[in-house]
Amino acid sequence: MDSIFVSYANPSPKLSIQAGVDSMLPMTKSKSKQPNTQQTKHHSSLFLLLSQVLNMLTRAFTKPRKSNTKDGDQNGSRSGSLNEYYDDDFIVGVMDDRPLIFCGENIGGSKLSLKEVLRASVGVMGESRLGMTEKVVLLNAKVYAVKRFKKASVGRSEFGRRVDRLAQVSSKSEYLVPITAYLYSKRIKIVVSDYYPMGSLADLLSGGREHDHTALDWNQRLMIALDIAKAIAFIHTQSPRRGKNMHMNVHGDIKSSNVMINIDFTARLLGYGFTQIAERIEVSDTWQHEPPPLTTNDSLYCENLCQKCDIYNFGILLMDMLGGSGDDDFQNWTQEKKQDIKDGDVEFFEFIMEGKERKQALMVLDIALACINKSADDRPSIEQILLFLEDVLIEKQFPLDL
Repeated sequence: MDSIFVSYANPSPKLSIQAGVDSMLPMTKSKSKQPNTQQTKHHSSLFLLLSQVLNMLTRAFTKPRKSNTKDGDQNGSRSGSLNEYYDDDFIVGVMDDRPLIFCGENIGGSKLSLKEVLRASVGVMGESRLGMTEKVVLLNAKVYAVKRFKKASVGRSEFGRRVDRLAQVSSKSEYLVPITAYLYSKRIKIVVSDYYPMGSLADLLSGGREHDHTALDWNQRLMIALDIAKAIAFIHTQSPRRGKNMHMNVHGDIKSSNVMINIDFTARLLGYGFTQIAERIEVSDTWQHEPPPLTTNDSLYCENLCQKCDIYNFGILLMDMLGGSGDDDFQNWTQEKKQDIKDGDVEFFEFIMEGKERKQALMVLDIALACINKSADDRPSIEQILLFLEDVLIEKQFPLDL
């Protein structure tokens, strides 16, 4: 039996359930002489039992009102979770529990169920058109990031096959977030990944800007850019698509909210291949109290499933790390003022740099502008980008010829 989740299509579930209760009660003749005491007691017990069931279902199927208070910390992350929208009796008594399927060898024989995931959710990390990401803390102190997709694009068996394949490839690179487990049921589709305590690059950038300070220094940003370039390079070397198989050599959703930061400020790329197991749906406010402030709008990113779009999105990510924006107006302005920026006549970077660091930042700006070239054929390959970024680290200055 698949998990049963709430539908709010019926605005008054209590009325329809009550009608069902009334129809289940035995009919009595209007002209009966003396009521049977034993039969009356039986009816009373039945009515009491059905009333209890009615109360439980009413609580489960009633959507809670949103709080008027602003939840979450000051960097815009939200503290709400799925548990706020499901009555505990409903989860325990009505929903059929399902075990998650672990990817790979599952050393140690770990076990995890849907109920454990729902109960262990401590906060919503973010939401996109693909779905919602939650932080989950289990009783054994293990912490995971759970991606719940709005709508799967493939069936159960193909979903499992694709997630297993993505997990297998991700485990071979230190620059990709490992996939731990997944679940596909009629009502819910989730993928469980490793959690990183520093959160995402989007969180760090937006949090710093909100408080008017620099969350990451230049060296940290440069190393993050290099790590993500290495992740993309690893993906782009995978085998191209054959027949109806997946595009294993394309990420498909590169953006700052999918860049996870570790405590040593190394970076890993999340969401590899997720656009090939789920559909993009318009974001609703069903599960959130307040949208987090984003460093760049999702609409700025290219959604086509190809390597040149991965390159374009990496360029938008670089622009965000350098100047705090990546929209078309900002891109055009940057192109027009490129020489003035290099001469120091126009302020561009959101942090103060001098000497070697400024020279490196200007070189990274060159690669960012090359990545977001309107002509896809004129964008550099990830191999060219990686070589250039590595040269930036040792400050080998040479004319950019891409």
